[in-house]
Amino acid sequence: MYKAKVNGERDFEVTLDAGGTKGTLNGAPFEIDCIQTGEGSYHIIKDHKSFVVELLPVEDKNHLIVINGIEYKIELRDKYDELLKSLGMEGLGALAHKDLKAPMPGLVLEIMVNPGQEVAKGDPLFILEAMKMENVIKAAGDGVVKSIGVKTGQAVEKSEVLIEFE
Repeated sequence: MYKAKVNGERDFEVTLDAGGTKGTLNGAPFEIDCIQTGEGSYHIIKDHKSFVVELLPVEDKNHLIVINGIEYKIELRDKYDELLKSLGMEGLGALAHKDLKAPMPGLVLEIMVNPGQEVAKGDPLFILEAMKMENVIKAAGDGVVKSIGVKTGQAVEKSEVLIEFE
């Protein structure tokens, strides 16, 4: 499931099958015929109408889509982006943080970094099991791991410091 904001105004909820040709748009089912015509270029037929589509990545979760010559700015959010938003952690990557704190109580299953290691935004740091789900916690920004305050198998509470950055 994805949420898409078009031109900063209209919101859509989209689900897609594995092939990306069937799904739902705001709960209504749809099906398309799609042929890739080049890198990032497609010819799509939906409801007996033809569309020439070009996908241009702009940055991270933002895209520029040109459909029959008309540009649309699209911001995509997946279930993980929505979870972070619901936890009040939206936009943390833009801030400089010295500490990474547990977003929820859970059990540390795996630590994927070591002190002194450089990490980039989006790099996996550790796996936290919470409510019977494994959550990969990723770096919110670039940095260097100063210290790790937890061990594999350790139970943590919400807001407990897990990793300190330089």
